[in-house]
Amino acid sequence: MSTEGTASSEGRSPEIAPPGTATASGAAQPRSHGPRGAVRPSRPRDATASTTARVRSTPGGSGGSPPRAIRPYGDTTGDGRVQVSFTLPVPFGSETERARAEGAALQLAGKMGLDPAMVVHAKGIGPDFTFFIVYGRVSHLVDMSAVTVAERAFPLLTAQEVNLRIRSALGRKFVVVGACIGTDAHTVGIDAILNVKGHAGEKGLEYYREIRVVNMGAQVGVPDLVARARAEQADAVLVSQVVTQRDAHLSNAREMASAFREAYPGGGRPVLVVGGPRFDPAATGALGVDAIFGRGTTPREVASYLAATVAPEPAHA
Repeated sequence: MSTEGTASSEGRSPEIAPPGTATASGAAQPRSHGPRGAVRPSRPRDATASTTARVRSTPGGSGGSPPRAIRPYGDTTGDGRVQVSFTLPVPFGSETERARAEGAALQLAGKMGLDPAMVVHAKGIGPDFTFFIVYGRVSHLVDMSAVTVAERAFPLLTAQEVNLRIRSALGRKFVVVGACIGTDAHTVGIDAILNVKGHAGEKGLEYYREIRVVNMGAQVGVPDLVARARAEQADAVLVSQVVTQRDAHLSNAREMASAFREAYPGGGRPVLVVGGPRFDPAATGALGVDAIFGRGTTPREVASYLAATVAPEPAHA
């Protein structure tokens, strides 16, 4: 996601194109028998109620502080000062071009509600584009009572708990096939979730004894992904999408979901999980997938979700 509200952005955790902080659902799922005769997860009954990682929206968030209206903070409390960045298709070469470019940026800032506004940084990007950072004041208030917080719909489990749930429910390993599909060559997210080294101090899915991982890597065609998932008798397919130009991540996700529906006409298809920085966690129904994970997702969250699809309730040794 773009960080248009600040001049600088903090480092983000890699996103998988499998599932996140806002991302996949772990609502209790009934279990059905797959082609191997072992119990395997079935699709959620309600594609919109149980497929985003965090589906329960709570007005006002957590805490017990009373609702209140707030303003942005810049130099002093409540001064309404904000900083935004954007790029315009204007040159930034000659003195005249620079003046016109900054004038264009200020015009846009004014239409965005910044008054007064000031260009604090401008830099040419090639011969025809200019990047701007604009600082200004907005009069808008934020109504904290209208803020909703999406809560994780499944418990966050330890590796031991994940393994126990899978072993108790399936009696075999849970098979995960992961890939970056289409032209997407950015594997850092999917690797952070799948590879044993993991991310942010958490081990990846390869670390879990009851999960078998097949990582197909980058630029995998959808037909190849479907064929490999069928060959491996996958229980879940995790897809990472970082490239978002022309909404490629959305069209690729829809193509994948459609291909799996066609490949499994009788049902019993794998759990379909997508992830990446530009996905809307609430769009599972529109994309035809079971879960969406966004930025900041960790391997433990994904593992916990997958365990919840096969055994919503804790298993007892």
